[in-house]
This record gives sequence, C-alpha cells and structure tokens, in this order.
Amino acid sequence: MAKQKPRTLSGFMELLPQRQVQFDRMVELLRRSYSLYGFTPLDTPVIEASEVLLAKAGGETEKQIYRFLKGDTDLSLRFDLTVPLAKYVALHYGDLSFPFRRFQIGKVYRGERAQRGRFREFYQADIDIIGDGKLDIVNEAEIPSIIYQTFTSLGLKRFQIRVNNRKILNGFYAMLGLTEKSGDIMRTVDKLEKIGPEKVAALLTGEDIGITGEQAQEILKFIAIQGDNDQVLTALEGYRGRHELFDQGLDELTCVVKYLSAFGVPQTHFAVDLTIARGLDYYTGTVYETTMLDHPEIGSICSGGRYDNLAEYYTDKQLPGVGISIGLTRLFFVLEDQGYLNEEMVTAPADVLILPMTEDLAPAISLASQLRQCGVRAQLYTEQKKFKAKLSYADKLNIPFAVFLGEDEIQAGTATVKNLTMANDFSQEELERMAQEGIHKQITLPTQEAVAYLQQQIAQRVEDTPIWDKVDIALRYDLEAPKKNEL
Repeated sequence: MAKQKPRTLSGFMELLPQRQVQFDRMVELLRRSYSLYGFTPLDTPVIEASEVLLAKAGGETEKQIYRFLKGDTDLSLRFDLTVPLAKYVALHYGDLSFPFRRFQIGKVYRGERAQRGRFREFYQADIDIIGDGKLDIVNEAEIPSIIYQTFTSLGLKRFQIRVNNRKILNGFYAMLGLTEKSGDIMRTVDKLEKIGPEKVAALLTGEDIGITGEQAQEILKFIAIQGDNDQVLTALEGYRGRHELFDQGLDELTCVVKYLSAFGVPQTHFAVDLTIARGLDYYTGTVYETTMLDHPEIGSICSGGRYDNLAEYYTDKQLPGVGISIGLTRLFFVLEDQGYLNEEMVTAPADVLILPMTEDLAPAISLASQLRQCGVRAQLYTEQKKFKAKLSYADKLNIPFAVFLGEDEIQAGTATVKNLTMANDFSQEELERMAQEGIHKQITLPTQEAVAYLQQQIAQRVEDTPIWDKVDIALRYDLEAPKKNEL
C-alpha cells in the first residue's frame, strides 16, 4: 500500500512540544487572570445548528463559515465566541445570575484565505459582562484593568490600551449633519495610520462619501486631538453642549478614565484615542484596542467594547454587555515571530527521569509513585539503551534531574540524584562550596530524603512567564534597552 505523505492543512497550527507548553502556559495564565476578577469559565459546542449560529450573520462573515450537512441537519462550525454566548445567555436566562461574567477560551473556525499570521482554526480568549436591562459604566472601566493584568501576567510590558467612546464619534458626526454617512466616515478614518491624513481627506471628499472639504478638515482636526488623557478630555469639553449624544459619551469616557487609575492601570499604559471606532454597528459605547508599542504594525492584539443588546436575535430581553477578545493563536504566532517567547522557560515534561539499573523494576516504580504523590513530575525510563543515550534523552527534553537506582542503592535503601542542569567543568573547590549551600552535582541519599531533596529543588525553580518583553531580553543580555521611565 502506498504511503500517504503527512501534511497539515494550510491555516491550521500545530506546535512542537516546547512551543505547546508555552502556549498552554499562556492559556493557564489567562484563566488565572480572568478568575481573579470573578469571571466564570464557559464552554459551548464547536458545532451549532446553522440557523442558530447564522441568525445575525451575513456578508463576508457568512462566506467564511464552515458549513456542512450531516444527514438532513444543516450544521456550522462556530466562527467566534460571541454568537454562541448570545445563544447561551438567551437559552439559560432563567438559570443565570446577572451581571453574568464569563470567560471562554476555545477554537473558532473561519474559511478565509490562509496567510502568514492568519489562521482558519484559531483560539480566541474572550471575557464578557452581561447585564439584565442595565449595566453600570464602572464595568467599562474595569475591562482595561483586566487587559493590563492579563498582559502583565504573560510577561509583556510595552503595550498600550487605547480607549474611546462610540457615542462621542456618533455625536460629533451628528453635529456636522453627517449621521447617515458616519459609518463610511469611520471606516475611512480607520485607515489614517496606514495612508495618512491627505489620502483620508481625499477619500472623504471623493464620490463614494462626498462630504465637503470643510467637513473633512473638521473631522481630521477632531481626531487629531492629542496629549495626555486629561488634555484630550479638556479639548473634548470644548465641544460640549452641541449634541446630547456627544455629551453622554464624554461623560462616560471621563468616568472610565477616572476609574482606570483606581483599578491600578498606570497612565503609561492607557490613552484616549479618538481614532478608535471598532465594529461599526455592534459597539455602542466604550471601545478598546490594545497595541504593542514596539510593533504597531501588528495592529490590535486585544479589542472589544460596550454593546447594547447581546442576544437580540434570540430573545426580546434587553441584555447589554461589555467584553474583549484576544486572538490567542495569532498573538502567539506574532510573539514567536518577533522573538518574544521565553526560551528559558521550563518546558520539560518531567522534573525527574528515573533510571533503573537492575532487572527488577519494582523499587524504581515505587520511587516514581512516591515522587508523584509529593507533586514531583516523574518519568520512568525503562528502554534498553546505553547509559549515555538515556542521559541524552533527558538532555533533549530539558529534564533537570535524573535518579539512578542500581544494586548498591537498592540494597542500601538509597537513591542517587544527579543535577543535569549543572555544567561538568566545575572545580572540586566550587563543587564543595555549592554543596555547603545545598546544591549538588550528584548526591546519594536515603530514599525518603531523596524525595524531600527533589521536592525542595523543584520548588526553588522559578515559574517563568511565557513571554520575555524586549526590555527583559535587553537587560538579560546587556543590550540597549528602553529606560523604565519610558515604559
């Protein structure tokens, strides 16, 4: 029979073991960060009935959906985590407590053209706070603090959360009599960083949008308001009193900025940015985008905002909410591509490799069980290979310790522990000094003491973050790094 050449579909990510450990560590830290804020975990089916999943879909979104028939049933793979959340809340409304705070980390599927950094199967990490009829503005201020906590826990330092309010934008365009064209205008203004103000002005005054040159200049002047957060808010006060929706949005934005500091977000890590608009129809209040300061070309690594009615396609109940989403697979790819992944993070599948040196494996099996009961990850290696090959196996997997059990150890009730992370070129004097500090290249101890020794040694290993920020990399390797007051 002819062999089938193994391959992975384009747009689907498979990781080697070390990278998978780093990715899983990121997921673990996200779960931990979200849980600190009282969010409950949620999982929803990857496959839904197409009529349910596509209730609000259309246009490009519907074209990208993986849809298929199983018998007579029309099914689709979920394309995000928000629509399944809307269905879930509508379906279980009577069983939930509001505000309902959930996080979900799971795979979604989009049949778009695969390209570098863009995937057809990818993980999203979402959090949402859903209210019953109403949702207090303080929730919109808490979201950036969660973003800050999350990325800091991952190891990133140089990032910025950009905040705006859609009511300010809609109110401003209403002042200019451009409400009907506001969607087209915001889509065009969103291109400002890529094409510059002159080309944006040309598009705004062109045939497709057709506003006047004076209106275009007024728009560019407005979105160019810059400075620290207080300066931007002061400048926006100059527009107060000209439109009710604008004033409401300014009040909300001022409240969010006020509480951000109380939530522990440093001024260096958030900024009011009037160019942020997000989804033109979906978001109705505060909106967020998070960017890496050293790589603005990457775009947003976390985005979201406030919306008025999550489940309008499934229920008549008013369910406002606020949430964010991290495209985790793409973020991981970008971090790897830019050299942000921590290559010194512990990724070994075991803490100890047990090497039995006798035909009777019972003592080694017993020791492995004792270590596992004490929380030490132990792997039993029983392959009939040369001693050097066994150590080479441990070295390739970065397992820090090996335990030898030979005839002498078994008869004496001892175990020999070898530290595989220590270099072989230490002098005898250096080894003696380290031994006084409790650090041994190799030591033979009674079995119970060997277990306690390994527990202690493993506990001292630092649990690194999966990401090294460029600042950390530069400091560690004595390269030129941004100063702390520049972060």
